[in-house]
Amino acid sequence: MSLPADNSPPALESALAAIASAMAEPSRARMLCALMDGRAWTATELCAVVDIAASTASAHLTKLLNSGLLVCVSQGRHRYYRLAGSDVAGLLENMMGVSMRGAKAPVTRTPQALRRARTCYDHLAGEVAVGIYSVMQRDGWITEAGDAVTETGRRELAKLGVALDPHTRRKPCSACLDWSERRFHLGGDAGAALLIAFEQRGWLQRTPGYREVTITEEGRSALFRVFGVQG
Repeated sequence: MSLPADNSPPALESALAAIASAMAEPSRARMLCALMDGRAWTATELCAVVDIAASTASAHLTKLLNSGLLVCVSQGRHRYYRLAGSDVAGLLENMMGVSMRGAKAPVTRTPQALRRARTCYDHLAGEVAVGIYSVMQRDGWITEAGDAVTETGRRELAKLGVALDPHTRRKPCSACLDWSERRFHLGGDAGAALLIAFEQRGWLQRTPGYREVTITEEGRSALFRVFGVQG
């Protein structure tokens, strides 16, 4: 006697479909892209950037929260929304790269300032970041695969004031595909620490609410001196 067939999709496939469904709506996609600047935003701020009513935004945010793509942090009377983690940011960055494949390269509509330097969640992206990654790889600061910082890299990064976390629970170092340059920039804990150090040293300035990053005069000189990269 044969058992009845179970046609229900496996749990993994169902979870994947749920996440894809949560992202497959233009307003929700714009919210996720806005949160790629690594900061936490209020619902009101997200309403403004997406240009939708508060009630509509609330429904979208609920779906994104339920899918595990966002988390909500309460502080006083305010509620802030941010990406659930660097893995979600990595997924979005990769999807941006895949989305660009349909374009008839090499023409790009990405604004030059954003293409030059921007944040990818909590690390640096764009032409400058790709140039830094290339030099770090060439000079042996990171492994060929970009999945670890070498001893040489640790010494050199320490000279720049980059504080790596030896107990990090995320990837210590990773090659993150840059969606505008189609090459890699530095991600993981090392990428986040590098961005923090550059900001603390006054080499770059972040624009609140935007992913665009401005390289300062001091930063341009320093990046050329250390990495040979034009800031």
